[in-house]
Amino acid sequence: MKTDVIVIGGGPSGLMASVAAATQGARVLLIDKGDKLGRKLAISGGGRCNVTNRLPVAEIIKHIPGNGRFLYSAFSIFNNEDIIAFFEGLGIRLKEEDNGRMFPVSNKAKDVVDALLDKVKSLNVLIRTNAPVKTINFLETGKKEVVLKSGEVLSASAVIVAVGGKSVPHTGSTGDGYAWAKKAGHTITELYPTEVPITSKEKFIMKKELQGLSLRDIQLSVWNPKGKPIISHRGDMLFTHFGISGPTALRCSQFVVKARKKFNVDEITMSLDVFPDKNEEELFQEVTKLLKNEPKKAVKNVLKGFLPERYLLFLLNRAEIGHETTFEHLPKQNLRQFVAFLKKFPFQVNGTLSIEKAFVTGGGVSIKEIHPKTMESKIKDGLYFCGEILDIHGYTGGYNITVAFVTGHLAGTNAALGKNM
Repeated sequence: MKTDVIVIGGGPSGLMASVAAATQGARVLLIDKGDKLGRKLAISGGGRCNVTNRLPVAEIIKHIPGNGRFLYSAFSIFNNEDIIAFFEGLGIRLKEEDNGRMFPVSNKAKDVVDALLDKVKSLNVLIRTNAPVKTINFLETGKKEVVLKSGEVLSASAVIVAVGGKSVPHTGSTGDGYAWAKKAGHTITELYPTEVPITSKEKFIMKKELQGLSLRDIQLSVWNPKGKPIISHRGDMLFTHFGISGPTALRCSQFVVKARKKFNVDEITMSLDVFPDKNEEELFQEVTKLLKNEPKKAVKNVLKGFLPERYLLFLLNRAEIGHETTFEHLPKQNLRQFVAFLKKFPFQVNGTLSIEKAFVTGGGVSIKEIHPKTMESKIKDGLYFCGEILDIHGYTGGYNITVAFVTGHLAGTNAALGKNM
C-alpha cells in the first residue's frame, strides 16, 4: 500500500494524529514499538482516563507552565470542547469532576482506548506493532524514509513523531524521538522531570516520622535562597519515606528542579501551610481560645481534631511543647512558635525522583522550531511533532492529555493536507 502519512507512536497524540490524517483522506500507517497501542492512555487518571479539562482556554494555558502560551493558536483551531465533542461522538459519555477534569461516565480508561482504536480501524489506518524505529531519513525528493530496527524501510510524504518523552518508560516512552529530531536539525531543550515526587534528607523524613501521612487542602510553597516565594500550590499532599508526594507536591516539583539549577544549590526550602484560609494572628487567637476554655487539659488533647493527630504531635515537638503540657504551664513564645509552624513549617528538599519516575517530561523539541498552527517542523517540510516530545508540559489534571490530543489533531490534519504539496 502506498502511504501518505506515517505516524510513529501509538499513544494519545499518535492515535489522535492518525484519526485526523485519515479523516482528511490520507493513507495512514501507524507504527509503534510495543505490542499494543494506547498504553499510556490506559493508565492515565488512575486507570479512569482524564480525557481533558473543561476550564476556559485561558485557564488551561495557565495550568501548562511549560510553554502553554505556544498553544493559543492551536486552541483557536481545536480545543478542549472539541475533544469532548470528539469522544462523545465516539459514544463515550463524559462527566465533569472537580477542577474541570473530564472522565468517562464508566470510569474505565479501557473504554476510551477501545473507542479510539475502533475509530482508527474504521478509517482503514494500517497498524504495525512491535516495529521499533531506528531512524528517519530525509530524501532530496521530499520523501521521508522511516527505517525500522529490523532493516525494513517505509516511505511516505509526511512523518509525524508522537513517541512521547522519557517519563513512564514502561508505556514505551523512552526518549527515542529526540535523536531523530536532532538528526533533522532540531534543538532539544534540556530534559528534566516534572509532575514528580520530591526528595528530602531532613531527619524527620529519614526517620520516617510522618511517612504515609496525608494532608488535605494545604498550601505548599517553594522559596528561593533569598527567602522570596517562587510558587505556591494548594491541594493535597503525602509524606513518603523519601520526601513528599501527592498532587500539590507534584505541581511544585518542576520549580524545585529549576530553582536548584538556577541558584546552583543542593537544597531548596519549601514550606507547608495547613490553614491557608487563615492568617497567623487569627489562628493564634483561635488556638488560644480553645486552650483557655480547657486550661487544665493537656494541649494535645484540647487540639485533637484541630489538625491530623500525627502532624499535631510532630509540630508540638518542634515547638518544644510537651504532650502533657497544659495551657496554664505553656510559655507564650512556644505557643507562638507552634502557630507559626501551622502557617509556615519550613523544610529542605534536595531534588526529585528521576525522570523515569515522573508523570511528565519537561524539555524536548524546541517550540521555536515548530509552526504553532500546524505542528510542522520549520526546518524539515513534511515532518511533524506532537505530544510530550515537544517542549510543552502541564500539571496533572487533564492538561497534558489535552496538549497531546490538540497537537495530535493539528499534526494529523496538516500532514494529510500537505501530503501532495
